[in-house]
Amino acid sequence: MTNLDRIRKTLSPARRRRIGVRAAVLIAEEQALQNLRRAHGMTQTAMAQALGIGQDGVSRLEQRRDMRLSTLRGYVEALGGRLSVVADFPGQAPVVLSGPARGARAVASEVRPALRASKRRSAP
Repeated sequence: MTNLDRIRKTLSPARRRRIGVRAAVLIAEEQALQNLRRAHGMTQTAMAQALGIGQDGVSRLEQRRDMRLSTLRGYVEALGGRLSVVADFPGQAPVVLSGPARGARAVASEVRPALRASKRRSAP
């Protein structure tokens, strides 16, 4: 009997189910980008060329649990698509967020001067 088997036996059936569900979600997340790339007939090597990174970088990107929207946007655009982010709230119409269309640096470069100017105006 392995250590993993011993640990599993100590878990309640409800806990084992929750772990199984979480594992399935993580596997689906990992496979989502890979399946998307494959559905568009691209190899990791071709994707790497489109993104300007190495094939190993594509592999790591496809295995990430969390990534920046700009990275995901670049990946989707390399496949010929366009990324949209939708905020969906109960009882309200979905809202398409426009922020991901521009990189965070571009937004920050516009916001910083405005913040500096407002600080100068409010200084005593």
